[in-house]
Amino acid sequence: MRRRVSIALALSVSLALAQAAIPADASAQAPKALRVASEQTVTGFAFPESVAYDPQAKVLYVSEFGSALKPAEKDGKGRISKVSLEGKVLEERFLPAAGEILHKPKGIWVQGDRLWVTDIDVVWVFDLKTRRGRKAALPGVGFANDPTVVKNVLYVSDNRGDQLVRVEPADFLDTGDPKVTRVFSGKSVNPNGLYPARDGSVLIVGFMAPEQGRGIYALGAGGEVKTLAKDLGRLDGVAQLDDGSLLVTDWNSGSLFRWSAPTGKEILASGFKGPADFAVVPEAGGYLVVVPDLVKSELRFVRLAK
Repeated sequence: MRRRVSIALALSVSLALAQAAIPADASAQAPKALRVASEQTVTGFAFPESVAYDPQAKVLYVSEFGSALKPAEKDGKGRISKVSLEGKVLEERFLPAAGEILHKPKGIWVQGDRLWVTDIDVVWVFDLKTRRGRKAALPGVGFANDPTVVKNVLYVSDNRGDQLVRVEPADFLDTGDPKVTRVFSGKSVNPNGLYPARDGSVLIVGFMAPEQGRGIYALGAGGEVKTLAKDLGRLDGVAQLDDGSLLVTDWNSGSLFRWSAPTGKEILASGFKGPADFAVVPEAGGYLVVVPDLVKSELRFVRLAK
């Protein structure tokens, strides 16, 4: 009996030590330094709110309000432009196709040959090859911000409504009407940017008034919302890097910063007036981060070196 207890105890201790040695996320370890190798600003856009990278076509898609900085106005002047990785506009109005209207398109998500974009109270899915699109109404949502897809479920943030909804199936282009359900509301998260984390959760950053700072959160598989960091500012875009650390844009500090649990907040680029939802392009030895400045109507290409 003693031998069995001893073996069981030894196995339990070994398992605990093994589990302790493997962090749940790489951000639990201090990430290696990143430095800004270069910055380039490209002007001439019409209130760009989001940039997404298409790894198949190796191009960027940029959502633009197209008229005034009135994010809830339905004037039919919004568009999505197609831009090269060097900042050249390839097509000023790539989407929507003739006969379809965007008002104030915001967050974009690209996966395969599909592109999703939010537009006030609806979300669109487009076929990037044919440019055919279909929209789905989001009942109870009045300020849809960012979409992201996790396992054929589309998540959409509603910043002003302080809620997150899910749309199933994510690719509803050729299906019946998708099912829209509320994931959470009224948690003082005010979700803006979303990103699928490597551990299966959904990363969320919050945006509120200047004096009401929001933080970084994670939505678990069971619907629970965990706070990773509090009171960081008015946060817009978020993405996770290979090492588990996060890139985030903040309107309060006018910056692009990096965050990890052990190191906290590290500002990489500053001087923005409205740093919004950005794209990360992996490169040899680092990343190209393309940040839209909604207020300045420009894109900044920030090259980060490891």
